[in-house]
Amino acid sequence: MQNDHRLISGTAVKDRILAEVRAYTDAANVAGRLGRLVSISIGNTPEVAVYVRNQARGAALAGMRFDQQLWNHDISQEECKSLISQMNDDPDVLGIILQRPTPDHIHLRSLQSAIHPLKDVEGMNPASIGNIVYSDVALAPCTAAASVELIKQTGLDLKGLEVVMIGHSEIVGKPAAFLLMAEGATVTVCHHMTRSVAMHSRRADVVVVAVGKPHLIGPEMIKPGAAVIDIGINQIEDANGEVMIVGDVDTDAVKEVAGWITPVPGGVGPVTVAILMRNATIAHQRQKEAGWIT
Repeated sequence: MQNDHRLISGTAVKDRILAEVRAYTDAANVAGRLGRLVSISIGNTPEVAVYVRNQARGAALAGMRFDQQLWNHDISQEECKSLISQMNDDPDVLGIILQRPTPDHIHLRSLQSAIHPLKDVEGMNPASIGNIVYSDVALAPCTAAASVELIKQTGLDLKGLEVVMIGHSEIVGKPAAFLLMAEGATVTVCHHMTRSVAMHSRRADVVVVAVGKPHLIGPEMIKPGAAVIDIGINQIEDANGEVMIVGDVDTDAVKEVAGWITPVPGGVGPVTVAILMRNATIAHQRQKEAGWIT
């Protein structure tokens, strides 16, 4: 399946972006010491540990220092904000990554707001997301930006392209829609209150899906030759009781109709990590322009 020409290789895109980032970090480290990325995990959550490992691996390939911090599950909101404030003021901290999910007593949006926009390499501070409305897309949410990067990999011209975004979450669906509009695409956003998702998706040149429902999208919902970007990550059990990772798209069936499709795993995920590292280089440039570092 991985050799199918219809599959968009996230690994190939990741390798290209990380090579560009590595060239930048090598030059930056010669010119002056490059700050470190700080990953904050609150409480020990197995799925978060997987994300952190992937990010640490990406940082190593990109030539960046990666500081993994595990804070106690019962840390208070005020303590979290105080520690983040110290990192905002620390010139050796290039960027701050707040891992999700957080414990129930932590107000996630408030903590994301506490991260200074110039150190917000995830693009999750409300101010960073707001910038997208004004087409300032340099520090965009990583998964949303990864989906746009993968559409570009097809060679399709985004200007005037008919795109249907299925899912309207704050961290993926909504920012992806604004990023696509900034590229000149015509975007329709579908969600759980949409009367007929298939009516919209069947006319789209590109369908982007981020819902969290395994195999929600079948071949009858896709226009022949369209590009399909599957952001979903779901765990299911096969007939033998083995756990499998699948997307929101029935990949095997849809790839017989689609012109391009991202596999799960191996599609959007690797590119998301690479975008995080690219965002770090943009943060470095903006911090230099602001006079924070030399």
